[in-house]
Amino acid sequence: MTDETREQPGRAVRHVPLSVLELAPVSEGSGPGEALAAALDVVATVEAEGYERIWFAEHHTTPGVVSTSPAVLAAVAAERTHRIRVGSGAVLLAHTPPAVAVEQFATVARLHPGRVDLGLGRAGIPSGGAAPGSRDAGAGAPAPAAQPAAPAVPAPPAQDRWVEGLLVPPPPPFSLTDPGIRERFAARADVVGRRAEIGDYRDELAVALDLLGAGRPARTGERVVSGVASGADVQVWALASSPGESARVAGELGLPLAANYHVSPSSVLETVAAYRDAFRPGVLPAPYVLVSVDVLAAATAERAEALGRGFDAWVLAIRSESGSIPYPRPDAPERSWTTGERALVADRVRTRFVGTGEVVADGLEALVRATGADELLLTTIAHDVEARTESFRLVAQAWARRRALDVECDGDETAGCAQHDERAADRADALVP
Repeated sequence: MTDETREQPGRAVRHVPLSVLELAPVSEGSGPGEALAAALDVVATVEAEGYERIWFAEHHTTPGVVSTSPAVLAAVAAERTHRIRVGSGAVLLAHTPPAVAVEQFATVARLHPGRVDLGLGRAGIPSGGAAPGSRDAGAGAPAPAAQPAAPAVPAPPAQDRWVEGLLVPPPPPFSLTDPGIRERFAARADVVGRRAEIGDYRDELAVALDLLGAGRPARTGERVVSGVASGADVQVWALASSPGESARVAGELGLPLAANYHVSPSSVLETVAAYRDAFRPGVLPAPYVLVSVDVLAAATAERAEALGRGFDAWVLAIRSESGSIPYPRPDAPERSWTTGERALVADRVRTRFVGTGEVVADGLEALVRATGADELLLTTIAHDVEARTESFRLVAQAWARRRALDVECDGDETAGCAQHDERAADRADALVP
């Protein structure tokens, strides 16, 4: 590659906790019931393998993904497990008021205290001219009252970057300003329903935090208190796909941030930097960053590549007017691709970590080095649930082996531990072509 920027690996890697984002994808030849049952199989596997938390996405009116109700799935998952945290990644504020979301997850937390997360995300149709993830890519509702101007958000570089062994590609040629895309989103939103009035992201998060605390001041002067939410042990998270409003507000409120590499890899570094730059002690005393990533591991590299077939077509459907499709069978005939279609999915295909558990762990190390992540959120899409659960097992085991060496070598400068550090640096170098 010629149009690219490289930075040599230098930051020491930390083998941080691993978590899971579950979409309940439908597979070609099966239905929504099987997809939801498979999601619960994933829950059982990742609890057994020591993952920190499992979050459920919110997607509506799409045949290929049936994680439509994060609160319901989190409640079922909590009931079937004993340790792992459950939550949303994320509840979409375009459709659900923060007070309703808080009370839903507080209900789960009352029954399963100390195990519930509430991720809140801005989503919907921008009011005009915004690309996905930009600070104006909001809920498509009437604009809130005028706010102080936010810092300008620079566009990601239009070339490959290699940072600490991590590929950071340019953004895809995809925009919600495209008339066909906007019409599809609008038609679906008409069916699902959009909130008539949506506050800015700061106010929406403040409502959630107030109701989990002593209550929300009302315009009458009284304090509105939720019986189920007040004092409930629910951890609120902000989610961001760009260095715009979501990342900035999360930092200003001192909230933990979930940054998006698996859908918006081009801007992940800027997103994390914007959050850290804006951070002020609040809910947390120091920044805490979780970064999402697509992975697929198998016993051999060849097996992983075979199981991963169909991912490009699945992503193309999401980013085109057709919407999400059931995940294709690995042996499905290859479709014909145009140059434009390949460009539309290239960022996601190229930043998916596919291979053995050790190869995927190499990619995760690079992601931690480049972003300084405190935790990683893995999402794995494949046709068969057995392939997905096996992937989570293999990655967890490879990561645990490296984490054990970190503990063993903490502060140890013996030859064996020096070689451990050198091997980590060599793995980072090997990731850069």
